[in-house]
Amino acid sequence: MKKDTSHTLKRAQRFPVILIGEGLLVGAVSGVIVMLYRIALTYAGDWLNEILSCIKGHPFRIAVWFAVLILLAVIVGRLVKWEPMISGSGIPQVEGEVLGKLTQNWKRVLPAKFIGGFLCLFGGLSLGREGPSIQLGAMGGQGISRLLDRGKTEERYLMTCGASAGLAAAFHAPMAGMMFALEEIHKGFSVSLLISVMTSSVTADYICSHIMGLDPVFQFRLEHVLPQNYYWTLLILGVLLGLLGAFYNKVMLKAQELYKKPECLNETTRLVIAFLAAGILGLFMPSVLGSGGNLIVSLTDGEMVLQVVLLTFVVKFLFSAVSFGSGAPGGIFFPLLILGALIGGAFAMAGVELFGMDPAYINNFVLLSMAGFFTAIVRAPITGIILLFEMSGSVSQMLSLAVVSVAAYITAALLRSEPIYESLLNRLLAGQKKEEGTAGSRMRTSGAGGQKVLSEFVIMSGSVLEGRTVMEIHWPHNCLLVALERDGAELIPRGKTRLMAGDRLTVMTDERDAGYIHDKLENLCYTSF
Repeated sequence: MKKDTSHTLKRAQRFPVILIGEGLLVGAVSGVIVMLYRIALTYAGDWLNEILSCIKGHPFRIAVWFAVLILLAVIVGRLVKWEPMISGSGIPQVEGEVLGKLTQNWKRVLPAKFIGGFLCLFGGLSLGREGPSIQLGAMGGQGISRLLDRGKTEERYLMTCGASAGLAAAFHAPMAGMMFALEEIHKGFSVSLLISVMTSSVTADYICSHIMGLDPVFQFRLEHVLPQNYYWTLLILGVLLGLLGAFYNKVMLKAQELYKKPECLNETTRLVIAFLAAGILGLFMPSVLGSGGNLIVSLTDGEMVLQVVLLTFVVKFLFSAVSFGSGAPGGIFFPLLILGALIGGAFAMAGVELFGMDPAYINNFVLLSMAGFFTAIVRAPITGIILLFEMSGSVSQMLSLAVVSVAAYITAALLRSEPIYESLLNRLLAGQKKEEGTAGSRMRTSGAGGQKVLSEFVIMSGSVLEGRTVMEIHWPHNCLLVALERDGAELIPRGKTRLMAGDRLTVMTDERDAGYIHDKLENLCYTSF
């Protein structure tokens, strides 16, 4: 079917109804995929623990295990070379495609990411399941779009639905999945998109929880709500998390650079280093292997003292950099939550020793610190707050979660620390050689073709567009303003139409120009210069 201008506009008029049904379908498919991925990773963790117990004190068995680790690195390296888009978290790749800056092939990414992520967790690398789950979910959405022969505009909506479903199924957190997809992946929302993403997220969570249970991911108890006379400590903790979050971003990006500098290192040899590091730590400090969920149990059950918490944090931090920097298929989302928990635990334990803080509130600080550290690194505070109360099953900490998250956000912003996923996406784009123009440039001539894509933008107060007429705006090349919505009513945009803050613009462009147009319209709608 030809996806021309007429077809795209007619299809868009029925989006509110169409997307609900398709969101339900994407949620079901992506939920099953991610549920199977979670089950596979559970087996990977169990098998790893059994192997480490079996080889302990047996030199020959240890040698055999290291040989297996090298073999795993070779297999994962071949997968990454075969499909480079599976490298790393997967969230920047999804974000890049939704924004029209990257392309992925769901038929290759789905099996390669699934197998690669399983092998990395089986080998003990310090990686998480959430990034791969989001990418797997998004690829499920893309696959459905391709099988149903949908246009690019609709496909990006379905990929956003799939990403939401992926996070919801990975963490039993449907609201956080919805918010993350809108706040981080799509970077905007409309009513039709919001409802379809919610439908997809809830569907995926229902399927996954029906089979794997309704228990929250973190099952530690919070005995009391943190008293307000402790809130001054939350500001200190927030600043500390902002500083450490900015440091975390720099270290993760630096680790990627260090891996890429030696010419002798390729996809496989970089992974060999990470897998061998996992093998060594498996002999001496197995608690830091994998995503680290066992550390939360030990920390919140009071099994760790301050010195052990600090040592574990340092080793887990460095091992996470070694694992992620290698380009292994795996996320940083869950490991960074574990690091945040260790920071909160160490902070509270120090408070108990130095200020006489009540030890009953240590678990509160563990939870609060996870949200603050996530916010400082990802810069998605709403998602962080919702995610942590869904993962913990506690809604009593909302005010304190907000205080820590805002303090961490402001600190990271003042340090000019770029959100980690945006940094990773920019690096991914810069590393790709495009046939047309230089890297990162998406500008096209008037002869650009391809499918037509619709994008929506909201005019912010004080932006370049506010108060100016349509004819006064220097619109980007190959961009057509096709609709304007104000106070729920659709207006026909004319040359003399004066734009106002809160107006929702719908623009059409060619598929190949979508990334360039998105960046230009964001600058016009959201900035004052």
